[in-house]
Amino acid sequence: MADHLEQLENLSVHILREAYANFKSMCMLWSIGKDSTVLLWLARKAFLGHVPFPLVHIDTRYKIPEMIEYRDRLTRQWQLDMIYGMNTEALQRKETFPDGNTDRLRCCKLLKTEALKHTLSGQWTRYRFNHTTDCYEADSNREPFTGVIVGLRADEEGSRSKERYFSRRDRASEWDIADQPPEFWNQYKTDFAPGTHVRIHPLLDWTELNVWEYIEREKIPTVSLYYDQGEGKRYRSLGCWPCTFPIHSTAKNPQEIIEELQSGQLKNIAERSGRAQDAEDGGGLETLRREGYM
Repeated sequence: MADHLEQLENLSVHILREAYANFKSMCMLWSIGKDSTVLLWLARKAFLGHVPFPLVHIDTRYKIPEMIEYRDRLTRQWQLDMIYGMNTEALQRKETFPDGNTDRLRCCKLLKTEALKHTLSGQWTRYRFNHTTDCYEADSNREPFTGVIVGLRADEEGSRSKERYFSRRDRASEWDIADQPPEFWNQYKTDFAPGTHVRIHPLLDWTELNVWEYIEREKIPTVSLYYDQGEGKRYRSLGCWPCTFPIHSTAKNPQEIIEELQSGQLKNIAERSGRAQDAEDGGGLETLRREGYM
């Protein structure tokens, strides 16, 4: 009989295959964090080592350098169809938090929400990795993505617990929490009206502990920022360097993180407590997510 991790893996693989079978134009968001990297690993399992759809990363230009190095290293190693998008206009106008905009939510809306919506819709230039030239080039394909796979977990943050495996967005990628299809057992709604944008969440029932147990079991490579490098600190959730802060922890590998989570040492500390924009959104992300944030 399959153990709990195998059951989660099987369900996630099923969701990935259902999505691929039902959405013509589909991509998967890769934030380079632990959850979306587990999702990438599951996608490679689901399709026998090949990921048959593009990966999309929203580059704010303020990601921790190791995250970008890790992204490009795995892109080459696993021969991924890698695309990134960004809000170049907001960056050029210096409307961002590090350039003096004191409103972190405004910065997130510009560099993440707006960049994501316009990249997915094809309204802005996308940059695609060319494995022949070994560099990113402007992508001539501007077809919108109507199905978007996201490494979101219901336990990570309050607004995410209101999602479905197949979650509808409108043409502007905005989310009406009250207007979501019911999902009973393994019956999922995959037929939506033309023009509907659908977010797909294969990790919805996973927990932070499950993710680290799976990383340990599968020996999935992650960025070293998640582990203590000798200073008694590590990152629990990754984002832009000006607004993401480490927690006090001496965990140096996945097994030590698992033990830390199982011991209850972090039970009174929210997983995203080091993400400053969450605090400015009243301790959650619902405002940003209603407008199209991941």
